[in-house]
Amino acid sequence: MAGISNIGKVPELRKRILFTLSLLAVYRVGIFITVPGVNRVEMQNFISSSGSGLLGMFNMFGGGALERLSIFALGIMPYISASIIIQLMTVVVPKLDQLNKEGESGRRKINQYTRYGTIGLSLVQAFFMASMLEGMGRGGGGDFSASEVVADPGWSFRLLTMLTLTTGTAFLMWLGEQITERGIGNGISLIIFAGIVAGLPDAVIKVATLSSMGEFDLLSLIFMLLSVAGTIATVCYFERAHRRIPVQYTKRMVGRKMYGGTQSHLPLKINVSGVIPPIFASSILMFPQQMVGWIDAPWMQQFSAAMQQSDWRYNVVYVAMIVFFTFFYTAVTFNPVDVAENLKKGGGFVPGIRPGKKTAEYIDRVLSRITCGGAAYLSAVCVTPILLQKAFGVPAEFAGIFGGTALLIIVGVALDTVQQVESHLITRNYDGFTGPKGPRIRGRSTSRKG
Repeated sequence: MAGISNIGKVPELRKRILFTLSLLAVYRVGIFITVPGVNRVEMQNFISSSGSGLLGMFNMFGGGALERLSIFALGIMPYISASIIIQLMTVVVPKLDQLNKEGESGRRKINQYTRYGTIGLSLVQAFFMASMLEGMGRGGGGDFSASEVVADPGWSFRLLTMLTLTTGTAFLMWLGEQITERGIGNGISLIIFAGIVAGLPDAVIKVATLSSMGEFDLLSLIFMLLSVAGTIATVCYFERAHRRIPVQYTKRMVGRKMYGGTQSHLPLKINVSGVIPPIFASSILMFPQQMVGWIDAPWMQQFSAAMQQSDWRYNVVYVAMIVFFTFFYTAVTFNPVDVAENLKKGGGFVPGIRPGKKTAEYIDRVLSRITCGGAAYLSAVCVTPILLQKAFGVPAEFAGIFGGTALLIIVGVALDTVQQVESHLITRNYDGFTGPKGPRIRGRSTSRKG
């Protein structure tokens, strides 16, 4: 509790936290602004009947924006999809790869390309969503009844919906960037986090209601609570687990003082990518559902049926995408060659390994092995609750919000945000959440690192 009380002693940190909470509040208010020309009640009934399918997951990630047909119904997913495309292109397009290596100026240009891609994807997805909304409740012979989602279908509705949803996504993108730059934590992840957490009270009420109606017994409820606790404990363990590579620094004379000769370590996280792979995989698997209402073909209906969470083909594709994005994101964010060169320049080396190329190969080999464990951990956490729901009849309301993917995002983003707050406190010589970091003299820490 000492660390929490120290937050008030850091004005900059306090401003950042209040700024972040204010923008998240703006996001939650915008959830209740409905797209013009739609029937929100009918859409809520449709989403409720879909259960914990992909549309239900899309609605969960958006904090209920889809069932309310909010201006934020597309959520932040177009931005995530554009980020995936740009990052993949940096591997195959030399110009983008060069920009990525230019530092801050190059990253700003890449971010600008990502914004342009977000607008383009938002327009496409908004058109598919408008077509899907027009197809809901369609009666025989193409006539429309009064209970449909769209009251006045046509190109005017489609264009207005495309403009509204694209503007909403662009605004969310701006909110996320502002939180990342001027707030605390990763803005995009916090927006998804806020949307999922907003659905927790409703999910608890639904589960309590089903329990009181006798839908499942007390033993099943205890089993579900234990599975949630086990998932949270697993996420906390693996998100903090890392492999330490020993590093030895040679002695060197600088002026009249001797430096170096110390031992340290290079920490490699088991899960370098964090919650990015499940978010990327989910955003890609959600896109075909938006095309179902526009492409009226038997093969599209079969493909949509195969991409339901209860189908084994969905789980196979989901796991494959998680594994791919785990390795891909790790390769993009962590370069063993650069780490080996920095160690060599600083006079450090791994005992028993030749500095330079051999060190880079050793780090890459170790990183590949632990990334396999990280990919297996992410896949197990995200898929196991789906299998338990199918095997033991866990209610869809419980599995949707307390499933592995949702809990992984909630716990992972919370841990990252707390770590950033901790870093701000330690930087300004205050106690962190875990207490003092060592004896202090005149407000400065006397503890040394090797």
